[in-house]
Amino acid sequence: MSSGPSTVTLVGTGLIGASVGLALRRRHPDLWVIGVDASDAHAAEALRRGAITEVATIHEGIPPADLVVLATPLDTLAELMRAVGQLAKPGAVVTDVGSVKGTVLRAARQLPESVRFVGGHPMAGATVGGPSLSDPLLFENAVWVLCPTPQSPLEATPEMRWLTDAAGARVVVMDAERHDAAVAAVSHVPQLLAVALVEAAAATGDDALTLAAGGFRDMTRIAGSPFSTWRPILEDNREAVLIALNQLTTQIDVIRSSVASSPAGLADVFERAGATRASLPASSKGSINPLADVVVWADDAPGFLHSLTGVVADAGLNLRDAELLRIREGEVGTFRFGFSSADDADEAVRALTQAGYRATRR
Repeated sequence: MSSGPSTVTLVGTGLIGASVGLALRRRHPDLWVIGVDASDAHAAEALRRGAITEVATIHEGIPPADLVVLATPLDTLAELMRAVGQLAKPGAVVTDVGSVKGTVLRAARQLPESVRFVGGHPMAGATVGGPSLSDPLLFENAVWVLCPTPQSPLEATPEMRWLTDAAGARVVVMDAERHDAAVAAVSHVPQLLAVALVEAAAATGDDALTLAAGGFRDMTRIAGSPFSTWRPILEDNREAVLIALNQLTTQIDVIRSSVASSPAGLADVFERAGATRASLPASSKGSINPLADVVVWADDAPGFLHSLTGVVADAGLNLRDAELLRIREGEVGTFRFGFSSADDADEAVRALTQAGYRATRR
C-alpha cells in the first residue's frame, strides 16, 4: 500500500463523503481530512462524528489537498470541476463517487494537466443518507469501480489504490462507457422497475398491498429512494438507461406472449434465469473475488445476532460480510455470513451447527 496523501479534502459530507472520511481515519488516524459542504449542518455532524478534522470553504479546503474526493450530486460536478481546477495544487489527485462516469470524465477535461483525475464509483450506499448514518465499514468488501484516463493511468495515481485499500473495497477497473451501460442494467433500471412494481400494485388496490410478502418487499426495497437523487442520474445516463429499458421490454414481451399462449413455454426462461442468478458472485457487495457464504437461521430474541457472531469469533473465523436476508418479528431471522474461503465457511457451518443453529452453505 502506498504511504498515501497527508491531506484529503472531501467535497460533500453526506452519507458517502462522511463514510469515506470515517474509513480513512479508521485506518489512518493521523490523516488530516478537510470537509467542504454547502450544508453547515452536514459539515458539523461529520466533524462531530470524526469523519473530518476541519470544516473549510472550498477556497480554503482545495489548495492544501493531495487528494480531493468529490462526493456531491452528479449535477454539481461540472461546476465543481471548474473550481477545483482553479484551486488544486499541481500534482493533486481528484476523484468522484458518482454513479455515472461518462459525463463526469467529460467535465474533468476542465482540470489543468498538472491535476490528475480518476473517476470513481463505490458500489455502496443506502436509500436514505446524511452524515448521521455514515459508517466506516460501508465500503468493506464493496466493489469500487475506477475509471482511469490515458492522462491519468492507475500506475500514475497510487493515491487511488491507497484510497480503496483504506476503505476496504475491491477495485474493478472499467472504461467509462462500459461502466455506464453496466450500471444502467444492474442499478438504474432495477430502480425504475421497483418504482413501477409499487405503482402497479397500488393501482390494483389497497387490499393487494396488505398481501405484500417477502418477495415483493425484497424487489421493491429501493423504491423508497428519493427522486432528487435519481433525477441527475437518469438525465446523465439517459441513453444507456433507454437501451437497458428496451432490453427489459423485449424480455417482458417474451414472457407476456408465453403467459398468453402457454405458460409452460416459460420453463426454459425460468431455467436460464435461475442458472444465471445462481452464478452471480456470492457477496452482496460486489462482483469480483466472491466470498464463501453461509446462511444461518436464528430465533428473533434479544442478543441473537450477538450470539451468532460470537460462535463465529470463538471458532477463530474472520467474518468478512453479513447481511440480513429476512426477519419476522418474534419468529426467525435469516442471515447471510460471508467468509474469505470455502474452508472457513465450512468450518462456520460446523461451529454454528454444533452450537444448535441451523446453518448451510450457499
